[in-house]
Formats: sequence, structure tokens, C-alpha cells
Amino acid sequence: MKKLVLIFVFLGSLFAADPFGEYLLKFDYAERNAMKIKSYEALELYKSGKAVFVDIRFKEEYAVWNFPFMQNIPLNELPKRLNEIDKHKLIITVCPHYDRAEIARLYLTTKGYKSRYLTDGLLGMAAYLRGDEAKEFVKAESSD
Repeated sequence: MKKLVLIFVFLGSLFAADPFGEYLLKFDYAERNAMKIKSYEALELYKSGKAVFVDIRFKEEYAVWNFPFMQNIPLNELPKRLNEIDKHKLIITVCPHYDRAEIARLYLTTKGYKSRYLTDGLLGMAAYLRGDEAKEFVKAESSD
């Protein structure tokens, strides 16, 4: 009888601690919009000190080209490097498009982080940060 009770307690604890399942049960249109962010809004939050960028590409991709104001934590290292991420700020996950960034965002969300993914990706950010936008961004960075 004791073994049966322990088995039920163990199985119950497995199902009770399901952050992903809890997230899915609460998922609605508001969350669908809240999980996304575009470059212009992300950069404003970053400049105001309310957000940080986490580039989740592999180290080799990051070494070839990157934005110096972003932290690189490859997706496959994220679970072991959570302690490097400021839990008090919005985490904006990025990759060239958004597929891996959305995986990282979902993982971070289930771990209690407030996170969004960059919908236009790093390629969109690069297109946005050119010419006058780049000049203004760098000027704002250097005045802080």
C-alpha cells in the first residue's frame, strides 16, 4: 500500500510541475502579441535599460558577424547558462530570422523570465540599423 501511495505522489508531482503545460493553458491572443517584438521597439527598451538582447546563435555564427551590444548564449548552452541572464530585465532573444529565438523565448518564459523574440530577426535589425538609425543608436549608446 505504501508503494502505491508513493507512486501516486510521484506521478502527481510530475504532472503538477509542468511549466510548459501551464503556459499553454493560459495562452491567448494577448500572449500571442506579447511574445513578439520588432527592432525599433526592442532598441528603445534596450536604450532605456529595460531590456537585454540574447543572441542564441552558435558561437561560429556569432564570430562571423554580430552586434556588439548583444550577449551570445547559444541555444544549446542556454539551460546551463541561465545564471548569466538578468532576470529583472526583459530578455529579447534573437537569431537571423526568429525560429531559434522563439524556442529560446519559450524556454526562458517557462523558467520565469520575461522574454520576447525579435520578429524581424537579426537580418531585420541589420536593415533597420543603417544610415541615420545607426548613427543615432551609436550616439545614444556613447552618451550613456
